Amino acid sequence: MATIEQKILTAVRSHKKVGLTRREIAGKAGLKKKQRDRFEQALSSLIEQGKLYQRGERILPMDGMSLTPGEVVKVSGTFGFARPDGWEKDVFVPGRYLLGAIPGDKVLLKISDSTRGEELSEGEVIRITDQSNRPFSGVLQVENGVYAVLPDSVIRMPLPIVKGGLNGAKPGDKVSALLAGRGERHSEHTARIVESFGSAQNPAACALAILAGLEIPLEFPPEALEQAAAIASAEGIHPKEISARLDLRGACIFTIDGADSQDLDDAVSLKQDENGWDLGVHIADVSHYVTHKSPLDEEAFNRGTSVYYADQVVPMLPPELSNGICSLNPNEDRLAFSALIRLDKAGNMTGCRFVKTVIRSRVKGVYAELNALTGGEDNPELREKYAEVWDSVVRMRALAEMLISKRKAGGKMVLESTESKILMDEKGQVTEIVARGRGFFEELIEEFMLLANEAAASYADSKDFPFVYRTHEDPSPEKLDTLYELLERLGVRFNRPNATALSAGLAEILTQVEGGPYASIVNVLVLRAMSKAKYTANNTGHFGLRLDNYAHFTSPIRRYPDLCIHRILSSVQSGIKPENLHRRYSPFAVKAAERSTQREIAAVTAERSCVDCYKASYIRKFLGEELEGVVSGVTAHGVFVQLPNTCEGLVRQADFPPGDWSFDGIIAWYSRPDGKRIRLGDAVKIKVLAADVSLGRVDFALV
Repeated sequence: MATIEQKILTAVRSHKKVGLTRREIAGKAGLKKKQRDRFEQALSSLIEQGKLYQRGERILPMDGMSLTPGEVVKVSGTFGFARPDGWEKDVFVPGRYLLGAIPGDKVLLKISDSTRGEELSEGEVIRITDQSNRPFSGVLQVENGVYAVLPDSVIRMPLPIVKGGLNGAKPGDKVSALLAGRGERHSEHTARIVESFGSAQNPAACALAILAGLEIPLEFPPEALEQAAAIASAEGIHPKEISARLDLRGACIFTIDGADSQDLDDAVSLKQDENGWDLGVHIADVSHYVTHKSPLDEEAFNRGTSVYYADQVVPMLPPELSNGICSLNPNEDRLAFSALIRLDKAGNMTGCRFVKTVIRSRVKGVYAELNALTGGEDNPELREKYAEVWDSVVRMRALAEMLISKRKAGGKMVLESTESKILMDEKGQVTEIVARGRGFFEELIEEFMLLANEAAASYADSKDFPFVYRTHEDPSPEKLDTLYELLERLGVRFNRPNATALSAGLAEILTQVEGGPYASIVNVLVLRAMSKAKYTANNTGHFGLRLDNYAHFTSPIRRYPDLCIHRILSSVQSGIKPENLHRRYSPFAVKAAERSTQREIAAVTAERSCVDCYKASYIRKFLGEELEGVVSGVTAHGVFVQLPNTCEGLVRQADFPPGDWSFDGIIAWYSRPDGKRIRLGDAVKIKVLAADVSLGRVDFALV
């Protein structure tokens, strides 16, 4: 005699194309009313086992269905997107087919055969296999005595707070929350507050909520703090450690950083002879203090990177190390891992060796000061500060000019991106936002660090030992086609690069527009066409830098991959056998690369989102005022305009000047028959309409 489960499966399978409702299943299975409870239990069990699934009111069989695992990445009011595992593109999912899934949920997807392979495939969530339990940020609201949190991005609809779930939060607070209960629709979900950070109109509070939502911790675990304190309390550097290293304390070595930098992890030196140059890139030997699998190492692995925003930093290592014993502060003995690079007279690298050293930086160099002095500014106080290292400064400038010229001549892309500098007062209020300047000595340090990073990767690749590389894939053909079409629409004249000289061809386009009205826009367009750089244990080269070998060696205070390869190189220097090296580090390199890539993405997202909140706070000062900017983006719902200070806002189509506007689908809005046009790169005048600090969102209107 067939069981209830078998009867249910038989009934549903007989209508596999359209499915059946619960009532229809019960009727076709011949079940009686007294079996109702047993029927519901059996049906729920079959759905849980993955033998059936529910779409709206109808139940369908899973037999023979081709399902693809993936992850929900975005949910809007009436639709969402999921990223199938191994795909680079997202799948569109109508809201009724999301099953209440939220970003971060692991799901099984049924992708429509009719749309598979198209620019935007469509699918449905058949089953949620792993529910995300990540906290999300939002604003606490209250209406008619009912409390709800409006998430910033997870689901843009208020979620009721369960009884006892306020956790001391007040209406209008920026909060971190978790789902307390789930339904089959987003509107059925409930939430509870984990933490309140203060007013949603305070950018500092909003930033804290963003960090919490991306699981970027502000506090270090007690074990890591205890280890850091023990290291910091040690009496200097042990004489045995100094005797085991190359002593470079007498060499002319110094750091060059921003004026407000505290974690100084790189210093430089340079000698010149008749045959070329000896460049020293001296990096804080963090791996000497942060040993493998120690509490500090485990916490650094989890964090992956330091996070910088506004005037704040969330360090990868406790300040006792990052700003203390591991920071190459002037006039203090410090342990370093030095890349000693030999260059010929033409600036070609002819050799490099990696050496454990002890150094003593002569001065804390500052970009702005050196840019001013070498630019001709007469400042006796600064002249005195740099007197001891001035000969080295002059030599470094000459070498860097050669390297930069050589890089450009070799067709390497030089992408110019404008970063924001947020100026704050003592009360933490934004006083001004400006485009961060970039002078010659910023480029000089970048060139020297590139050499050391390339040398480390080349050494590892040649010896075939485990390593963490910084890799960058070629742009996809689809992104390149979009880029070329945009450039043509802008009126930029160029020859389409062939595949074998793609990087050089893109570099030529950037050089061609340099100094022109579309320079900044073209830089942004080329940058958007690029793949994302990542960390990998396999070396596949770096497209953007036109290098076969590249790694991150130069910032172990703030990046875990650098610390990782320092540890590997240290073991190589100790004479460990190749087979033991692979046994010890091959799995570690893979894990470190994957984790570091994940945390880098989180850090970049956090930094941008936090800065957007500060920008919105600043722009509120200009509500109702008219300002000038440039159209930096064009979409189907309006255009983005960027101001000279890097603040950006959206002009919705409803806030265009009067006209019969239509979007060309690519680069511009047109109003016919009056001939008005709003195009990417156009200079425009806007009026500031609104600024939402909580979301970091600014609204403009075209004047």
